[in-house]
Amino acid sequence: MNLATLRIAAAVSVAALLSACSMGGITPAPSPQSQALQTAAVTPDEIAAQSPALPAIATECPPIKVRPGAEAIYYYGKGQVGNPKDLQYQAVIDKQSRNCVVSNGLITVKMGVVGRFMLGPSGNQTSVGLPLRFAVERDEAPLFTEKYEIPVQLAGGAQATDFVKVVENVQIPYVSGDNITIWVGFDSKG
Repeated sequence: MNLATLRIAAAVSVAALLSACSMGGITPAPSPQSQALQTAAVTPDEIAAQSPALPAIATECPPIKVRPGAEAIYYYGKGQVGNPKDLQYQAVIDKQSRNCVVSNGLITVKMGVVGRFMLGPSGNQTSVGLPLRFAVERDEAPLFTEKYEIPVQLAGGAQATDFVKVVENVQIPYVSGDNITIWVGFDSKG
């Protein structure tokens, strides 16, 4: 037998042995050390003292939602709002995401969106600034709000392109049980 065949045979033997143990419903008795760990009561302060340099990832990162009515923006020429043939361009939010880290009583949020920009029948723009607003609310009271102009460039006669905007390091005081929501949407009114 060659070395490769021996390795395969050894792997199959180990897999068969492990599956036989799990099939019989045999559960090994916990050691005294693991029994002590299972019944130990540890406070959050004791956990923080063990690893103060590593922030804990928030177990309940606030949800990110697109504000109703702000998921798309449409720009018409000649003041003909709603007339499809006068549409210059439109942009739509496709996806939104966020992640959070809790450290020193703060939730630090990184949030972002991906969207699509498309020229309309009357559109000839090669660059546009899209007004996008991120906001964070606690029990409907604003904690953070910021409007961004997202530059969009159409290259080489393209009719559509994707855009991305990420906002980092938004810090929110953390209080357990808060009803916090992250909002995003187009804001043409300011």
